[in-house]
Order: sequence, then structure tokens, then C-alpha cells
Amino acid sequence: MGNHTTASTFFLWGFSSFPDLQILLFVMIFFSHVTILTANLFIMVAIKLSHNLHIPMYFLLCGLSFSETCTTLVIIPRMLVDLLSDSKMISFLECATQMFFFFGLSSNNCFIMTSMAYDRYTAIHNPLHYSMLITRKVCFQLMMASWVIGFLVSLCIVIIVFNLSFCDSKTIQHFFCDIAPVVSLACDSTSLHEVVIFVLSAFVLVGSFIFIMISYVFIVSIVVKMPSAKGRYKAFSTCSSHLTMVSIHYGFASFVYLRPKNSDSFREDMLMAVIYTVLTPLLSPIVYSLRNKEMQLALRKVLENANRFIHHLANKRTINIF
Repeated sequence: MGNHTTASTFFLWGFSSFPDLQILLFVMIFFSHVTILTANLFIMVAIKLSHNLHIPMYFLLCGLSFSETCTTLVIIPRMLVDLLSDSKMISFLECATQMFFFFGLSSNNCFIMTSMAYDRYTAIHNPLHYSMLITRKVCFQLMMASWVIGFLVSLCIVIIVFNLSFCDSKTIQHFFCDIAPVVSLACDSTSLHEVVIFVLSAFVLVGSFIFIMISYVFIVSIVVKMPSAKGRYKAFSTCSSHLTMVSIHYGFASFVYLRPKNSDSFREDMLMAVIYTVLTPLLSPIVYSLRNKEMQLALRKVLENANRFIHHLANKRTINIF
């Protein structure tokens, strides 16, 4: 009991075991982060300005892009600072806040992907009544439900984790305040806490994934019965980008959060978390834009307008100089 203490700060060990690679990691992660922010910004602007994209599928995609952008902002800036800093201390409150927003936004991403699967099922199963079934109001309700449920689950996890008593060791074997590395520092018996956290994580990951897979089972059963090969190709093409990102997102997330934990697994989890927090948000806008002709046209228009605006500012500046 003498080792029990009220933690005021933690030390994020992160990439300290790779001192020679920290500058290289900083450069790679920095440019990846800039690319993520730029790509998601262009997608959101393209959807906003293109009237032909004002349909439920793109409304949900815009919400997913915004949520993924926020997720990276919770993790990556702090990671970049720590890569260049000798002091990697994070306060108790900052750690709890980071965990709350990261898991809340990550859960929100899962539920938005589930809403996108339901949207695609409705569009293929009942195309004649699609506009009446999936209205702007329904999309807004699905989006709000995703945010509310995601952050409620996250709040429950944060309360469970940070009500534990922590030992003298304050070193978190990770580059951010993830659940398992923080729980491993507790002096309390954490078996019950870990079971509850696992159930909540499974509710988010497994529950939403099962719903997505059920939607796609129905979608496939409908598409294979279509008499037109062109119709089948169009139906599958509208779902391919979403299904690709579902596979990537749930594959890495399940590996990190649903497999059994021990002290030796934190290093592997940390490396997988880099992919989950950096590579997945980087791939998402690329997949959704490269595999969608309507999105490509909208992005091209945004880029053309941006180039015109830049040329206009350059010409105006030249005129002012002379």
C-alpha cells in the first residue's frame, strides 16, 4: 500500500528507445499530418461547394473526414513535440483529456462507418424510396448519435481508468495516453476494470463491425441477383472504397484493442498505433477520392479555383508593387 500514490504527471516513453530515428520519424509524421489535414480539408470543401455531392453518402463522408481530422489533431501534434523534446511529461488531466477525445473520436469513426454501410444498403435495396428514407434530417440524426454514443463510451472508459490508484512508476510505454499502457501502471487489482473496458471496446468495434457486415451480406445478396452486369459493377463500385477503409480501420484497431495484453505487447501495440493513427487517416481521403469519379471532378474544381485565387493574389501583389 505504500507504493500507492495520486499521479500528477506521467512520462510518455514513446519512441525514446529509438533515439537515432526520432528526427526521421518527425519528418515523416509531420509531412503525413500535413497531407492528412490538406486532403481532408479539400474533401470537405469539395463536398460543401459541389451541389451534386449534397447527398447522404457524401454528407456522411464529410462527417468522417472531419472526425478523422480531429482524431489526428488529438494525437499527432503532441507526438511531434515529444519527438523533438527531452521532456515528455504529461499531466494527469492532459492524459485523461487526450484519452477521452481520442477514444471518443475513434468510436465516432466506427459509428459513422456503420451509418455509411446502412446508407449504401438502403440505396441498393430500395432505390426508389431512398430519398425519402435517408433524408438530411436522418443523416444528421445518425451523425449526432455517432458522436453522442462514441463520447459516452469514451467517458465511461476514462472514468474507470483514472479512478485507479497508480504506483510509483509513471512511465507510459506509448507515445500517447492509450488505455492499456495507463491501466498497467495501476496498483489496484485491475481484472474487473479490464473486463469492463474490453466489453466497452468490443461494443464499439465488434458491434459496429457486425452491423456493417450484415449490411454487406444483404447488399451482396441483392447485387448478385441484378440482371445487368453494368448495374452490378456500379453497385459494387459505390461500396468498394468504404469496404476497403472498413477492412483497414477495423483490422488495425482490433489488433490493438481486442487482443490479450501483457507488458511485452506494448511495443507491438505502439508500432501498430502509429499505423492506426497516422497511416489509416492518410489512406482514407486517398481511397475515397481515387475510387470515386464524382469526388475526383469535385476536387479538380476546388484545385482549379484555388489556383485561380492564388494567381489573382499574385497578380494583385505585382500591380501594387509597381
